[in-house]
Amino acid sequence: MLNESARADAAGHGRLAGGITAIDGGEDVKDSSTMGAPAAERKGLRASQARAAFERLLALADVRVGGNRPWDIQIHHPGTFDRVLGQGSLGLGESYMDGWWDCERIDEFICRALRAGLDRQVRNPALLLLALKARLINMQSPARAWQVGQTHYDTGNLLFEAMLDPTMSYSCGYWNDSATLEQAQRAKLELICRKLQLRPGMTLLDIGCGWGGLMRHAAEHHGVSCVGLTISREQASWARDRLRNLPVRIELADYRDFNADGSIGFDRVASVGMFEHVGHRNYSAYFRMARRSLHEDGLFLLHTIGKNHPGAATDPWIARYVFPNGELPTAGELCTAAEPDFVIEDLHNFGADYAPTLMAWLARFDAAWPRLREHYPERFRRMWRYYLMACAGASRARDNQLWQLVLSPRGAAGGYRRPLA
Repeated sequence: MLNESARADAAGHGRLAGGITAIDGGEDVKDSSTMGAPAAERKGLRASQARAAFERLLALADVRVGGNRPWDIQIHHPGTFDRVLGQGSLGLGESYMDGWWDCERIDEFICRALRAGLDRQVRNPALLLLALKARLINMQSPARAWQVGQTHYDTGNLLFEAMLDPTMSYSCGYWNDSATLEQAQRAKLELICRKLQLRPGMTLLDIGCGWGGLMRHAAEHHGVSCVGLTISREQASWARDRLRNLPVRIELADYRDFNADGSIGFDRVASVGMFEHVGHRNYSAYFRMARRSLHEDGLFLLHTIGKNHPGAATDPWIARYVFPNGELPTAGELCTAAEPDFVIEDLHNFGADYAPTLMAWLARFDAAWPRLREHYPERFRRMWRYYLMACAGASRARDNQLWQLVLSPRGAAGGYRRPLA
């Protein structure tokens, strides 16, 4: 069973995208003095009390129901308040998907809610169940590992080609000196290659290679031969076709099954935007796999979204609709898991850059919707927009981070120097 500390962690910090984790309106919306009143009267009173409780909470974040500012919310269905109060983030996201409420800037709404600490004032029983499952069950077991590929990454290459930049990079861009999404993604890819100190003739293993953007950049600009692993059939098919004239090989494989005997060694290893699917029960296996695949004098770059507090369960809405079985690490969890196999040479946080990345994806998605609507229903459009803006809000609130770690097996000879941005 969960102890009190675990309950507090799961309730207080359990979100992946940063939606309001729950709003417990139990005391606010019940009134024993109405128990003898007619059912319609009790229902009306409960609805008015639910709205009042909801509005009081949002006022702490300077968000108004029916207001005229971009982050204010507009209610279209009277059941919204009870649904959100009773179901927390799952109710918030699903009611938006169903058209029960709207908000021009959901990203700002979520950012303000998190900055105001609304998530720390509320409870969500669903998070306790998810936290308990995470402790008792390996949610990222080999049998479950392919679910995220089927649910999310196999949504369709048409969607991702429309939303992503020409490099097909589905991870945080680097906006240091960038003005466009493509510039930010190419800057990120080049930053990774420079941190890895790639040279012509080297070999690179890309764990969770996506559509092959990093491998293409490394092969074309640094003369590197690459092997990429993915659990998405759509990604593998797309990358094999587009990269067929480059020294690149794509394998459809779970990372745990690759190079099991350690007979293959690479000069460099990278993993960009994949660690979020590993899960704490598998961290050791993940780092052991990276270590056995890396030469003694090699470097390993790990790029991952992270969270600020340990013990948090995945947000229920994100787990159901976007990333099943996902789990964000803390910096401490990352370092503790890596230390048996690696020396931590460098840790770089540019988490604030995820908000402009996500909003750029949203703009491209919205622009492409007239042609995408033939393939996806309206409820999917609302789900996808909510996902992108909720994540952007969490990034802007600094509730989610983006870390790049550079690791070496035994410590880089003479020390490691991060390249200047």
